[in-house]
Amino acid sequence: MGAIVEVKYFNSFLLKKVQLTGATGATPPIWNGSTGIPQNVDGAYPVNNNTNSSLSWLVEEARIRGGYNNTNVSYGVRAYLVEEEPNSSVRFNSLIYSGIFNSRTGINDTNVFAVGDDITRSVDPANGSIQKLYAEDTNLIVFQENKVSRALIDKDAIYSAEGQGSAVSTLNLVIGQIVPYAGNFGISKNPESFAVYGYRKYFADKDRNVILRLSQDGITEISNYGMIDYFRDELGNISTTDKILGAWDIYTKQYVVSLQGSSVTPTTAGKPVNSNETTDGYQTLSFDESVLGWTSRFTYKPERAFSIKNKYYSVKEGKLWQHNYMNGSFNNDRSIFYDVYSDSNITFIFNPKVSASKVFKTINYEGSSGWEVPIFNAARSFELNDTSNLIYSFDEGAYTQDGVQYYAGFYNKEGKYFSNLINNSLETAREVVYGQSISGVKGYYATVTIRTDDSTQVAGAGGKTRELFAVSSEYVESSY
Repeated sequence: MGAIVEVKYFNSFLLKKVQLTGATGATPPIWNGSTGIPQNVDGAYPVNNNTNSSLSWLVEEARIRGGYNNTNVSYGVRAYLVEEEPNSSVRFNSLIYSGIFNSRTGINDTNVFAVGDDITRSVDPANGSIQKLYAEDTNLIVFQENKVSRALIDKDAIYSAEGQGSAVSTLNLVIGQIVPYAGNFGISKNPESFAVYGYRKYFADKDRNVILRLSQDGITEISNYGMIDYFRDELGNISTTDKILGAWDIYTKQYVVSLQGSSVTPTTAGKPVNSNETTDGYQTLSFDESVLGWTSRFTYKPERAFSIKNKYYSVKEGKLWQHNYMNGSFNNDRSIFYDVYSDSNITFIFNPKVSASKVFKTINYEGSSGWEVPIFNAARSFELNDTSNLIYSFDEGAYTQDGVQYYAGFYNKEGKYFSNLINNSLETAREVVYGQSISGVKGYYATVTIRTDDSTQVAGAGGKTRELFAVSSEYVESSY
């Protein structure tokens, strides 16, 4: 007696295979001459030796029994359509969204992209590809290579005759009006430079050699705060394979940006040496909103960086590191990154009475012990510079001779530290006495670097924590 088979989904028949039973050479089942099922594969009838299940075949067939001119099965439901242009295309300036997801009702249409619905929004392709999206409240911020825009979510904008716009809620609308921010700035091809804190968004536009902040008052070039030349030079050399990593340090409330790549100027002073940094340079520095300036450069090169609650973390060679870490033995142990210590240093420019030639006689500072001066360089002209000897810190410069305590570097007097400047320059023409026979260095202005030493332990602070409040120099005008 024939069986009635209900055909579902295309013209597909589910045919079950059976295991051969009986003596060797038993005849396999024949499906009434149907040519849609192979009699054998590689000389053997395909069976499943697993007794718990049998091998099945899913055969698509339009004719009953597969015979010529037999009864035709109707096509039924069409699950797909053949496009006239089946080739894939990349729409680098467009957004597409799926159906809705509602966990309460069990609706999950996130894999549904109905071509019959209006589910795309496009931005101006002249501004390059979309590199990053950031959802903020009821707006979607779109970062292109050369432009930043905001798109309304679940609402649209209507405009009056005077050009004033107002947002209105609409049904069945996901992405509404797209409005660009003022200024021809984008995120280039460095979405990794993006960081956010509160209503402020930070990112880099290497094509225009700037670091930007997007806030409620629009886009601001924060690289203009005393660092125009620096970012013009460094970002101008960044290649497409280099990386501009951005992160927000929640502990210090600073935006940290790290320029990394073979074209970046290497950080050499106290740099932690790693096997993968033999050729690539890096520059890691931070921007502080409280002073509107770039306050620090760091000697660490992170692969990733982020903040969680009140902690700032970075990733290096697959390891997670917590910054600003405090433990029982070294509270606030500074300048240690990835278990490598490097000196902290600050560089000043002394330039009183700009047009006068001066003789700088001393170097003085207010703060804790443990600071030394490796460089005191006074510019006498475009070609000539006067330099001083290394000025040791208070502890490292202390020595005893004939039972008397002396100091070869800084000396502590009334809670402040000072030292004479001993000239270490070579003689030049028409100079009678020069070099270490005289004190003081001569020039129109002086470049001074002060740094922490390697040994001083500040009492009560632990580790190598040191404070610096002010640095100055006593000078006299040169008699020429």
